[in-house]
Amino acid sequence: MMEKLKDMSKDEKSLLLFLETRAVDYGGRVNLQHMNDEDMDITKGWNKRGFIGFGRIVIRCHNSDGTHWVRLSEEAWKLAHKERKARSKRMFENRTWISTEESREVNGCPYLSEMNNPNKEEISPWAERYN
Repeated sequence: MMEKLKDMSKDEKSLLLFLETRAVDYGGRVNLQHMNDEDMDITKGWNKRGFIGFGRIVIRCHNSDGTHWVRLSEEAWKLAHKERKARSKRMFENRTWISTEESREVNGCPYLSEMNNPNKEEISPWAERYN
């Protein structure tokens, strides 16, 4: 069964990115303290369908990084990449900061901390000293 991002819930997308992070940054170890019952149900379903591989690590190898392991299928890797890219775009579009270049365009002087506000449209009187 092919998974599709458009058919996945927000929780499923979040779980996929969590599992991708565990696969990349923790060598596949999964710490269940970061998962709830719903996450476990989704994970078990994905495992049964072959979307991911998931299981328990033998107890003598348990550590603080995790008691379970995950491997993503090629399909899961592709969807995780696609969702991570989309999430990055959403996060950037909703950012609460501006760059020095953007501040310079709006305020003329990006170095004055009071002007590093993305909603400020007018140049501060202080900026005249630096122009």
